[in-house]
Amino acid sequence: MRIYYTTDLHGSTLCFKKFLNSGKFYSADVAIVGGDITGKLIIPIVEKPDGSFTCKHQGTIYDLRTKDEVEQLRKKIEDQGYYPYNTNEKEMEDFGKDKTKVDELFTKLMLKRMEEWVILADERLKDKKFDCYMQPGNDDRYGVDPILAKSKTMINPDGKVIQVDKEHEMISSGHANITPWDCPRDESEEKLEKIIEGLASQVKNMKNCIFNFHCPPYDTYLDQGPKLDETLKPILDMGGGIKMIPVGSPSIRKAIDKYQPLLGLHGHIHESKASQKLGRTFILNPGSEYGEGILRGAIVEVSGDKIKNHIFVQG
Repeated sequence: MRIYYTTDLHGSTLCFKKFLNSGKFYSADVAIVGGDITGKLIIPIVEKPDGSFTCKHQGTIYDLRTKDEVEQLRKKIEDQGYYPYNTNEKEMEDFGKDKTKVDELFTKLMLKRMEEWVILADERLKDKKFDCYMQPGNDDRYGVDPILAKSKTMINPDGKVIQVDKEHEMISSGHANITPWDCPRDESEEKLEKIIEGLASQVKNMKNCIFNFHCPPYDTYLDQGPKLDETLKPILDMGGGIKMIPVGSPSIRKAIDKYQPLLGLHGHIHESKASQKLGRTFILNPGSEYGEGILRGAIVEVSGDKIKNHIFVQG
């Protein structure tokens, strides 16, 4: 069985379109998105009294005079994973006075894009010859689950035990341990352990099992993230570089050490692309560069209780 795995698309429509092509392109039997599928920010494009628009995005101020210029910027913002929103100066003042309106708008735009993605997937994958799985991650609000459930071509494996072929089961969870950002699916280690144990108890053949857990196991090459101060800014080491520390889940590490499944598929820590073995279990994190429109992934070939080979890919 050939698996194509990617993760942390964070709302990038460009990366999602690439994923839809990945199964066929890599001749995969199974294609998986491992979590964090929605974006993080609204980018306002503000209409001025003279009918032109202005937008501040990633340190650049754009002055837009035509509809084509606005549409080009909207596409760029969407492909980078953000939510462009045409507005005016009065509405911006209202947003500044009432943050609940901003949150309501964010939810609306996020769910709208997810609906668009499901429609696009069902159009492009209707004749697919591979199985397609996409689960939410800790960053994703629970409102995306009912939308994913409507897809005719993609399966949300979160919280399920799935027989991916005759020899291999897969258990999946998009939850992560507690982060400084209080994400929707952050959980305590105690809760995470219960989630994992509930899934693992249903596995018939753990030797051939795949753990599709968004969060990587603690203290591995896969979970090295910046150490942050109380303002959430990275702390520098003695040499002036960013100090990196393990930020993965001890509960997930405990489960892998205990059950020794065949394969662990993980993401969550974008800068920690890596693979290694924990006992007999091969684990990997392909990393993420969604903001650049680059789809990072991994191809893994498995046969019975063996990993035949693997390779990191991007495009």
